[in-house]
Amino acid sequence: MHEFLVSGFRDIVAFIVLVGFMVVVHEFGHFVVAKLCRVRVEAFSFGFGPRLFGYKYGDTDYKVCALPLGGYVKMSGENFSELSDAAKGTATVAPPDDPGALTSHPRWQRMLIGAAGPTANFVLAFVLMLGYYGWINEVPAVEVKSTTVEWITPGSPAAQAGIEPGDILRRVAGADNPDWEKIFYRIKLNANQTIPVTVERADKTLQLSLHVPAAAKNDDFDLSDEGLLPQLLTGPIGVKEVQPGAPADQAGMRAGDAIQSVDGHPFHTVTSLLAYMKDSQGKPLSLVILRNGAALGPIIAHPAQLEGGWKLGFFAAPTPTRNSPLPWGEAVTKSREYCVDKSSLIFEVLRGLFTHKVSVSQLAGPVGIARVAGDAAETMKLGPMIGLAAFISVNLGIINLMPFPILDGGMILILLIEGVLRREISMIVKERIYQGAFVVLISFFVFITFNDIAKLPFFTHLKP
Repeated sequence: MHEFLVSGFRDIVAFIVLVGFMVVVHEFGHFVVAKLCRVRVEAFSFGFGPRLFGYKYGDTDYKVCALPLGGYVKMSGENFSELSDAAKGTATVAPPDDPGALTSHPRWQRMLIGAAGPTANFVLAFVLMLGYYGWINEVPAVEVKSTTVEWITPGSPAAQAGIEPGDILRRVAGADNPDWEKIFYRIKLNANQTIPVTVERADKTLQLSLHVPAAAKNDDFDLSDEGLLPQLLTGPIGVKEVQPGAPADQAGMRAGDAIQSVDGHPFHTVTSLLAYMKDSQGKPLSLVILRNGAALGPIIAHPAQLEGGWKLGFFAAPTPTRNSPLPWGEAVTKSREYCVDKSSLIFEVLRGLFTHKVSVSQLAGPVGIARVAGDAAETMKLGPMIGLAAFISVNLGIINLMPFPILDGGMILILLIEGVLRREISMIVKERIYQGAFVVLISFFVFITFNDIAKLPFFTHLKP
């Protein structure tokens, strides 16, 4: 329970910092273009609720409010209820004597203001990744750049498809030369479907068909559930620490050793070793150990059920990493590719929702985002944190451009319709549309949040 509360607090803080920053940047985009178009901005707020402090410069109140969940920009004339004349039952298009009101400006300016928020999110994502690739770019000290399969779990969907250890995945579900992240998302987007896979084996190219289980829709699904264990590193598995009395200790392993092979298989990561032991169900293992550069063994180790799985009882040495900043030309290209790939992924998810390949329950709301943000913060590595921030920023930009009332894309759509009609739509009609959209959006938000909460470890452990 204590661990759940600590991780929950960490997740909440990470969520507030990350998403709050994304929303403020989004609103800043609206703010800048509104100012350039000489729309009167009444407030630029960080947070919601009661005003804590701030200062007023010109017409704008720059303030910090009590609830640090993003922020907002308040422009004169953007609130339909302020423009409606409830007493007479009519609505004016805009106050004729107020040139600073949003509705007094040309439609093209209002569309620019609406598109500025999502554009700011796209720019932020690009700048974040540009800074990461140009100044940091954390990579393994020895990197495997090909999508080589390290191990295939016997009887798994990957094994049934005919994929073997050592194969290189050249094409998966239409994606050419994908990396492992892209392979993972391609599989996730095709739950309970059969997808084409092209593998390179020795000097041959084979066309295979891989069935994706329905469980790919679950949040905890990973490639090992498909039976695919990727080779991400080269070299043996380093041993940082051996637990006293554990099978590794009884077999004679020591801190500083490295596991060169297991039953003749040259595993490179603990993930592959754990998958192998899970399939072996406690069968004794023949290990070849490297100690001070010399090979020892084979020695026999007897896995034991520790912490819910078959394990040897040692802590693996952390993967050595190095910073490899890219030249700015390459950094720009990589940043652009990152934003394009993430945007394409979001559109594939949306398409999957409409074609019923993706379930709504797979989507993450604030609680789900908070968990991911907390996990990224816990790694204390810049790569996961910056990557997550950029991904959320791209998400925020695309979602806000969707042609749904309340969202920026909905406002742009209404302005386009008014342009075609060559007249303003009644404020009362707009207000009713937005009220209905607000109810739909809140209902969806509540559903997603409830679904996120049901997935929390605390609640999943309570299930029989």
